[in-house]
Amino acid sequence: MQLTGIHHLTAISAHAKGNVAFYTGVLGMRLVKKTVNQDDVSAYHLFYADGKANPGTDLTFFDWPAAREHRGTRSVSRTGLRVNGEKTLGFWQDRLIKLGAHVGKVTEVDGRLTLPFEDPEGQRLVLVDDGGRGEAHPWEKSPVPAEHQIRGLGPIVLNVPDLARTARVLSDVMNMKRVRDYASPDGEHRIEVFSMGEGGPAAELHVLEQKDLPASRQGAGGVHHVAFRTPDETQYHAWTARLSEFGIHSSGEIDRFYFRSLYFREPNGILFEIATDGPGFATDESMETLGEKLALPPFLEHRRREIEAGLKPLA
Repeated sequence: MQLTGIHHLTAISAHAKGNVAFYTGVLGMRLVKKTVNQDDVSAYHLFYADGKANPGTDLTFFDWPAAREHRGTRSVSRTGLRVNGEKTLGFWQDRLIKLGAHVGKVTEVDGRLTLPFEDPEGQRLVLVDDGGRGEAHPWEKSPVPAEHQIRGLGPIVLNVPDLARTARVLSDVMNMKRVRDYASPDGEHRIEVFSMGEGGPAAELHVLEQKDLPASRQGAGGVHHVAFRTPDETQYHAWTARLSEFGIHSSGEIDRFYFRSLYFREPNGILFEIATDGPGFATDESMETLGEKLALPPFLEHRRREIEAGLKPLA
């Protein structure tokens, strides 16, 4: 029983309209699902992905009127977005500078070329050269040329005060492999790398321990949770049983309509999700028109008028 990689990562935005403008207009990602937070229908849940809305490419946002994140430990501290090649990183550095984004320099980290940057709300992101590993599905309507488009998620960096506790859950419960470590970009810490499935940047968690850093306070520009891929419902049910066997409290199985979810917190407090690859975002919309209208799962459809009235326009 193996997790196969990162499924999606969900962050927080306090400015949905600006969020759409940045992730589609600047980063060139496709808005593949415009829906609502199923536990708080006053908030959008926006999903950006590749041209075919594949699991492993979804960067999603809850639209909450929150103050900025207070950065610290017990958090996801950097979200990797995979691209292909040094030339592409040069393209992105020039593009982000030209468009006024907060961007760093191309630097080799853990043997891969990377380019750190932030979105307008301070969301910490990094473009990672994945060497063209695996398939790519560009979005034909993206303002970014196909060869330079974001290919998917990973690696994801966690910041924790107690590495050993997180490592035990990743290795013993979630069956990840501890594969290597490397120096943090500032040279002051070691970062441990945990791999899933076939490995590679789309299937890695990087864990940084900082014992004396204050705990983060969640808010806009921060991450809500990270989700991991399980291929089918048989394994999904097996993960539910496995968490129970290890005495780990979970949400229980939740049907999100587009995928099935199972939530729990690792020992340092970061929220994890295990999610199925299917049924997928084309379940209630055609692949050609994904994200163009507000989509609601069947159990919320009878509340459409009420929900739409409570949402802010994105255009």
